[in-house]
Amino acid sequence: MKAAQATTAFDRIEFLSQPGDGKTKLNIAANSTVYAQGDPAPAVYCLQRGMAKKSVTSIAGKDAVLTIVEPGDFFGEGCLHRTLGRRVVTVTAITECVATRIDKTAMLRGLREDPEFSEMFIAFLLKRNSRTVDDLVNQMLNSSEMRLARTLLLLANFTKADDATSAVRKMSQETLAEMVGTTRSRISFFMNKFRRLGLIDYSGNGLNLQVNAPLLGKVLQESACAKIALDTGLTVPEPSTARA
Repeated sequence: MKAAQATTAFDRIEFLSQPGDGKTKLNIAANSTVYAQGDPAPAVYCLQRGMAKKSVTSIAGKDAVLTIVEPGDFFGEGCLHRTLGRRVVTVTAITECVATRIDKTAMLRGLREDPEFSEMFIAFLLKRNSRTVDDLVNQMLNSSEMRLARTLLLLANFTKADDATSAVRKMSQETLAEMVGTTRSRISFFMNKFRRLGLIDYSGNGLNLQVNAPLLGKVLQESACAKIALDTGLTVPEPSTARA
């Protein structure tokens, strides 16, 4: 892999979209499987465009969505581990996607020979590890309503959004239920509640969802503060007028 020019910021999407050197561009149809749990693991992928999901299936046949893959994210890097020869999750395209498939040999060579690429990949892994810890804490300690609120904020890229309202790509309530770890009926109940409060707007089960990210984030923060106050005996401030 050739290093990006030192005079410009490293753009992994542009870098990985360059053909050759073990890299292949893939056009993936919506709802199709990139790879399935138990498949051989010969390559790493980087999503260039679209949205996909990682899911697992238990021995009993129960499915759970672990996370959403967004443009710029790597997935399938478990193949770089010497003893991991099979996929441990299933990756499915939610929308039409474009991804770069990087052969294991090419990926290892790039990490050895290109310090800038290696630094970028390590930074991605550290960031995702932190996100995984946050997801685990959220799943164990928060109510299903607050887990849904956090999931919607993450889907809306709240930390990156400049606009007051962020659009979330089409996402079914079934997928949200799998991500949150609850039933579709509970998701429907909370979504209707959030819409009445002006936190989100959507139509039907196929959600072309609009998230009022700052307001939903404030509600989520106030809820967290209320829980801390309840546990410690502190006084909870009155909700802001914006929330009302």
